[in-house]
Amino acid sequence: MKKIALTLLLATNLIIYAQDNTPPNIILMIGDGMGLTQISAGMYANNNNTVLEEFSYVGLSKTYAANQLITDSAASGTAMATGVKTYNGVLGIDPKNIQHKSILEICHELGYATGLLATSSIVHATPASFYAKVLSRDMYEEIALQLSQHQVDLFVGGGKKFFEDREDGRNLKKEMSGYEFVNSINDFKKSTAKKIGFLTYDKEPPSLIGGREPALDELTSLSLEKMSALGKPFFMMVEGSQIDWGGHDNDASYVISEFKEFDAAIRKVLEFAKADGNTLVIVTADHETGGMAISGGTIEKGRIKAKFTTGGHSAAMVPVFSYGPNSNVFSGIYENTAIFNKMQATVTRK
Repeated sequence: MKKIALTLLLATNLIIYAQDNTPPNIILMIGDGMGLTQISAGMYANNNNTVLEEFSYVGLSKTYAANQLITDSAASGTAMATGVKTYNGVLGIDPKNIQHKSILEICHELGYATGLLATSSIVHATPASFYAKVLSRDMYEEIALQLSQHQVDLFVGGGKKFFEDREDGRNLKKEMSGYEFVNSINDFKKSTAKKIGFLTYDKEPPSLIGGREPALDELTSLSLEKMSALGKPFFMMVEGSQIDWGGHDNDASYVISEFKEFDAAIRKVLEFAKADGNTLVIVTADHETGGMAISGGTIEKGRIKAKFTTGGHSAAMVPVFSYGPNSNVFSGIYENTAIFNKMQATVTRK
């Protein structure tokens, strides 16, 4: 018989830690550009509610890059994925030109299944941080090539062009033996393949307001089913990419709509984690975008007025929410590199 699980009552959540050494799943959710103001605005516009209120622990992450106070998504993504600070624009390589394994790659070596979902292209900076080693985040064809040479079990995002319509004439989809590439949400639902690629748009997907489909919460729910069906622990990164793009546009409606969709995806993940009992969920951001401030509005009508101080990123710390096994270590204030260290410690039991 398996040993009886030790149960700990933490805050209002019952978290179960398996004592039979079953490795935990890890689901890292990144709201690109999602600072505390973006969360607050989305919450107030959503009947004063966000699923983030159900998380056990909250911490704060320092986002600066290796040589600049204000980071970009490549440097901050690399910090969280690999545990090292690097220069803006660089993926997976530190300032001494040394390549570093990501938490996704480490989990794969430990026998985990792996997955990546994004509402940007799959070769965009944040998802690429988990598999690519390049000196420029703009090297999209090289990034796609490196993804094709990995063993990521499931990936969803735009960027089909960089796999099919390449300057070198290669069709990476045809070279990726063992993968089933699906072209619609219905095909994605039906697929029972062990390795699935779903390239949703030719380049970058449009905004949710602009008609982006499928919805991230539906993609996340289906992906959880498919990852679980593989019969082994898994690591999955889910990015709400376009919260950032709304910040760059200084468009509060864009920010709020993207946050609401991301919040719905977080809810699917948290429901899964509560039912599973051995899944660590981390929700954070790579940086804040827009220097956003709430300047007015009403909770009753869900209306938010906002002002922005920049069309770029800011250096504000970003929150880190956690739930599940080892979630307590994500409380406090720490460098963004510590997110990698804490995830690594969870899967290696160090």
